[in-house]
Amino acid sequence: MGEVAFEKTERLLVTFFKEIPAPLVARIERQFPEAEVTIYQSQKGVPVPRALWQNATLVCTFTDLPDLEDAGNIKLIHTVSAGIDHFVHHPIIQNSTIPISTSSGIHGPPMAEWTVMNWLTSERKFLHLREAQKQHIWGDVEEYMPTCTDQVGKKVGILGYGSIGRQIAKVSAALGMTVHAYTASPRPTPSSRRDTGYIVPGTGDADGTIPVSWHHSIDKASIHSFLSLGLDHLVISLPLTPQTTHLIGAEEFALLTANSTHPFSKPYVTNISRGKVIDQDALMESLKSGELGGAALDVTDPEPLPADHPLWDVPGVQISPHVSSLGKEYFPRSLDILRVNLDRLKEGEEFVNEYKRGKGY
Repeated sequence: MGEVAFEKTERLLVTFFKEIPAPLVARIERQFPEAEVTIYQSQKGVPVPRALWQNATLVCTFTDLPDLEDAGNIKLIHTVSAGIDHFVHHPIIQNSTIPISTSSGIHGPPMAEWTVMNWLTSERKFLHLREAQKQHIWGDVEEYMPTCTDQVGKKVGILGYGSIGRQIAKVSAALGMTVHAYTASPRPTPSSRRDTGYIVPGTGDADGTIPVSWHHSIDKASIHSFLSLGLDHLVISLPLTPQTTHLIGAEEFALLTANSTHPFSKPYVTNISRGKVIDQDALMESLKSGELGGAALDVTDPEPLPADHPLWDVPGVQISPHVSSLGKEYFPRSLDILRVNLDRLKEGEEFVNEYKRGKGY
């Protein structure tokens, strides 16, 4: 049987600052059979040709946006980023009503795996094992029995229970851990705990049923109460705001350790939000003193972290260059959201992950 012919009723412009591989281009064309697809590799400081904007009815972009006068045919703009803070002041955002959708919700799988990878790397002594293998050393059992721990029965506190925190919760629960959730606003009812954004199929905690307790607010007393639960892991997955800057510092690290009850390990801190959410100097002191058991940092203050910065050599710290969300699946999953929203556009339904101009997110 031959392929079904689709009438090209839409014109999709995909503009990105990197070359999009041919297999991905082919996937986009298959995914949007009703659209004439144009792929454009943008260059910093060079405007996208006006004719491309003027022709498009749908746009998928990261940093590029049209001038208002060139956007007359555009029905929907989709960004491959989770937020739009990098162009929130653009006239398209400020002075038009063109719907904008984001890629929020696609980061959970890789970031949860990055988080757990660091926990296991630290607590199963992977780096020590790897170094022994490189040197062809078959170690003695006494090297590992006193130092390795597993995750069963440990408590995980997740500051910021969005799509990323929910997938971390799912993986943590599968490892036999208990999860405690913390959100800025109260979530007292089952309906308020549901995830209403985009969810990668088979992931997350759509109904919000995994946490054994829910906590909220951003005042110090509430944060301190949360940190006093006896957490073995603190995962920070918050946006950076004036209220969250240096939210976690010396006093908070001390509370984690003072309330820890685990017989074999000290609290471990994981930061996948922004470097400035943590008082980094205080973190270094807590790690050096042995107050904390370790830390996994995908974000630092500043970024990039200078080669001579003392954080690199602090005992127990594991650092990556803000890459926990990356992977080959990133772009296809982002386009899955656009596919969902194009179907909703046809049906006149509300978009998923739509930026609400009045709310600012």
